[in-house]
Amino acid sequence: MATLILSFLLLLLATKLPESLAGHCTTTTATKSFEKCISLPTQQASIAWTYHPHNATLDLCFFGTFISPSGWVGWGINPDSPAQMTGSRVLIAFPDPNSGQLILLPYVLDSSVKLQKGPLLSRPLDLVRLSSSSASLYGGKMATIRNGASVQIYASVKLSSNNTKIHHVWNRGLYVQGYSPTIHPTTSTDLSSFSTFDVTSGFATVNQNSGSRALKVTHGVVNAISWGFLLPAGAVTARYLRQMQSIGPTWFYIHAAIQLTGFLLGTIGFSIGIVLGHNSPGVTYGLHRSLGIATFTAAALQTLALLFRPKTTNKFRRYWKSYHHFVGYACVVMGVVNVFQGFEVLREGRSYAKLGYCLCLSTLVGVCVAMEVNSWVVFCRKAKEEKMKRDGLTGVDRCSGSHS
Repeated sequence: MATLILSFLLLLLATKLPESLAGHCTTTTATKSFEKCISLPTQQASIAWTYHPHNATLDLCFFGTFISPSGWVGWGINPDSPAQMTGSRVLIAFPDPNSGQLILLPYVLDSSVKLQKGPLLSRPLDLVRLSSSSASLYGGKMATIRNGASVQIYASVKLSSNNTKIHHVWNRGLYVQGYSPTIHPTTSTDLSSFSTFDVTSGFATVNQNSGSRALKVTHGVVNAISWGFLLPAGAVTARYLRQMQSIGPTWFYIHAAIQLTGFLLGTIGFSIGIVLGHNSPGVTYGLHRSLGIATFTAAALQTLALLFRPKTTNKFRRYWKSYHHFVGYACVVMGVVNVFQGFEVLREGRSYAKLGYCLCLSTLVGVCVAMEVNSWVVFCRKAKEEKMKRDGLTGVDRCSGSHS
């Protein structure tokens, strides 16, 4: 039952994640109104536009937010590819290093930018027929650039009459060196800030990383159930059920079944993690990755150890038990810690899914405390009974000795 509850709560990630990453769109600004708008899937950004079919002109406004008072926000069009930054023609807004006022400059993101061979320098846009452009902060002239400040980038673009689909990109960075914006963060969210939409219908195609987000959610749910709950539950059954003489060796089969199920599910989750890492070569979560590898390795060693489990009469049995306990508890601790790391990777540190997992884990810990207290009570009671028996036997021996 607890596993089913945990699964349900963790699956909230599947619906909450896209919602948390998307912004709310509006068709009205302080200076202009537009016909259509859409929320973009990352960075709480959105875009509004009006398309004039008689002259194939697109008037638009991009809504973004700064992540640093000295940072930048950019939007642009990739005339060739629908799924990458390289080749895009962009407009980037940032505070002027001299005056501190917001400025908007054009940039071309060619292959040298991706390789970071030199600073990104402003130059006129080619391949994109830009009629006009401007930028303003939300709040008018009194607004200041700060962390979380909203910016609006306006542009008027001439399109081909037979092509109404726009491949556009957007992003933001921490700081600007002179008039050269530095590279943006390389989280999965920042690397998936691109989309395609039709200016006439307003239909936006799902980018390639949407499937990646669903895969991340699956990876998180499977690993939270396996490494984060089943393996600790299996360790609890081994520690406390074996003390119940009434069930005999049944405790071992329950323990083995739970641990084997957890390991198989964990292997699936680990494999999904490898796929995610392969599909995102520019994204690295060092601690999460290292803990995942260490947890899987420890669990694999635990599973293999069953093949070499000595009999109870074997003199090496106690060494095998020490190894089994040490590696098992290490695997449980690393697995639980890595589940919490996974919540941070998904930026779900304050989500209901994490709360649900914490409640399930707390329940398991509560059961452990209760069972541990009960075990000590039983142990102390047995020790007292044994002492009373020994004292009683000693008393009988003394009495029999005095009469002889």
